[in-house]
Amino acid sequence: MKWIYCLCIQLSVASASLSQNVDINLLQQVNPTHPTSAVWRGFTASAYPVDILIDGGLAFTAYKKDKHFNSMLKSATGPFVAFVLAEGLKYSINRQRPYTAYPLLVHPYQTDEQGLSFPSGHTTFAFNSAALLSMTFKKWYVVIPAYLWAAGVGYSRLYLGEHYPSDVLAGAAVGIGSAYLGRWLNRCLFHANK
Repeated sequence: MKWIYCLCIQLSVASASLSQNVDINLLQQVNPTHPTSAVWRGFTASAYPVDILIDGGLAFTAYKKDKHFNSMLKSATGPFVAFVLAEGLKYSINRQRPYTAYPLLVHPYQTDEQGLSFPSGHTTFAFNSAALLSMTFKKWYVVIPAYLWAAGVGYSRLYLGEHYPSDVLAGAAVGIGSAYLGRWLNRCLFHANK
């Protein structure tokens, strides 16, 4: 019985080491020695302002449709859930940014960005906005550009050396999941039909 316990510990350590190696190897393929592209810096810089515009636009649209303040509150549920989940994960996992953990391997565009790495907050909010837009406006010409922009934000975080690929994937999952969780909470709390 003792050998099974030892085997489980060895397998868990080996899988964690392997996944970290895959993470850093993928990041090295995307992150250049001098990440100076204005395009990818622009995607990163657009994440929070565009998210605020989308969330504000959805809140205004909800208020204009129903003429109730509760409609505006309901539209803020998804972004609030995304914020709580992302920040909760960041502080519970406490993962350093890749340029801090691997200063010789990862080349950040700038190192003045503070905070923890897992999950990517920029990616979380970009995918949250894309999911909220796709749930509200079910048209391909809204959904496809929204998700392309969100994917661009996620890729920019890798290009600029700010996050591991697993941070970006987790951010996308948290962003999309929190949009749907927010919609479900609205149905439970406000007895909404949508």
